[in-house]
Amino acid sequence: MFKLLLIEDDATLFNEIRNRLTQWSYDVYGISDFAKVMERFSEVKPDLVLIDIGLPMFDGFHWCRMIRSHSNVPIIFLSSRDHPTDMVMSIQLGADDFVQKPFHFDVLIAKIQAILRRVHDYSTTEPVTLRTWCGAAVDLDKNTVSNAEGSVQLTRNEIYILKLLIDRRNRIVSREELIKSLWDDERFVSDNTLTVNLNRLRKKLEDIGLDRFIETKVGQGYMAADESDLHDR
Repeated sequence: MFKLLLIEDDATLFNEIRNRLTQWSYDVYGISDFAKVMERFSEVKPDLVLIDIGLPMFDGFHWCRMIRSHSNVPIIFLSSRDHPTDMVMSIQLGADDFVQKPFHFDVLIAKIQAILRRVHDYSTTEPVTLRTWCGAAVDLDKNTVSNAEGSVQLTRNEIYILKLLIDRRNRIVSREELIKSLWDDERFVSDNTLTVNLNRLRKKLEDIGLDRFIETKVGQGYMAADESDLHDR
């Protein structure tokens, strides 16, 4: 049974979501003291976290930062806010998805199932956890990319995107294919979410001189190139 930590201060909504998730055999935990979210996180050790943005003490963005500084556990934001910057901020902080309230419960379940299935399959069916690319070591287990210039830590989405591109290096991977591979069902995903993840991935790779090896093919998609191939062009 997967354990979910629901960080929601609306008691009525919390109970409704918990009851529905329990029917799907998820073990749902809540927060009683919103000053001690990280203590509760460490105690529960959840497989996935659901966070509201508007919370007592500190907002959901704060707790997302705190969780990300300790763990790569999947995070989904649940919020009634509808401004695009809220979704962009969520993704930039390392969240895996953003669900706007009010939402259809089937959509939330589909997103939770897709993320947990991806995480489970990724950790159990991928025997080779290291890749070499452009002189760098890509560790799929630790979510890091390292070369002579240093090392960068990626989120789960970022490392998954990079893996997909590296495994098909020198071939174009369409945006639609990336979205479908990453989130399973593109109907529930904003195209902007992929853009944010790719921009953030490139920014991190820039720190170790690898950003130029992720090429944008206008109107087609993206491609991970090898250093030798770029030199030949």
